[in-house]
Amino acid sequence: MAQLTKQVTTGESELTILRDVSFTVAAGEAVAVVGASGSGKSTLLGLLAGLDTPTSGTVHLDGQDIYALDEDGRAALRAERLGFVFQSFNLLPAMTALENVMLPLELSGADDVTATARAMLKRVGLGERLTHYPKQLSGGEQQRVAIARAFVTRPSLLLADEPTGNLDVATGAGVIDLMFELNRERGATLILVTHDTALSQRCGRVLQLAAGMLQ
Repeated sequence: MAQLTKQVTTGESELTILRDVSFTVAAGEAVAVVGASGSGKSTLLGLLAGLDTPTSGTVHLDGQDIYALDEDGRAALRAERLGFVFQSFNLLPAMTALENVMLPLELSGADDVTATARAMLKRVGLGERLTHYPKQLSGGEQQRVAIARAFVTRPSLLLADEPTGNLDVATGAGVIDLMFELNRERGATLILVTHDTALSQRCGRVLQLAAGMLQ
């Protein structure tokens, strides 16, 4: 990504959330993005995922400028190449664990959707919880379902936004161990937003954001 800038208008003033942010991440690398609240971390992740549009600058994924694509094109790119893990899990409450993990496979037109999703849930230790709904699962179990959903399509890039923010220390540590294990197994590139110093130090590189700029 190069010279990524994001500005928003609030009332009569213009607020710069990110200013000329540029960095490159190698395939398979694990990178942490750290910084105080309001430094632009989550905005940066949203721009990397193509969920928001920059005021200026570019983001390239596997050589493709994602903002040269229209909204449908970016959605297709996300379905094919991106996984996303949120702090709030973002599971669909009316769907079972299995159905939540099947969803991205169905959207991408994959074969053997049920078997693939079952195998992924078994891999994250939830082989006995396939038919449970999110409200029947603990926070740690819900985040493991979310990680299974993120990895099930074998994305080339995984984005994680404070993935342990709603978990206790012990549960969060287990979830992070799982995420790094899957990251190594599947060769996905990992970009992780976190306030957790110990977690950031497990990544190969740490990027510090302050007032919307890399330090």
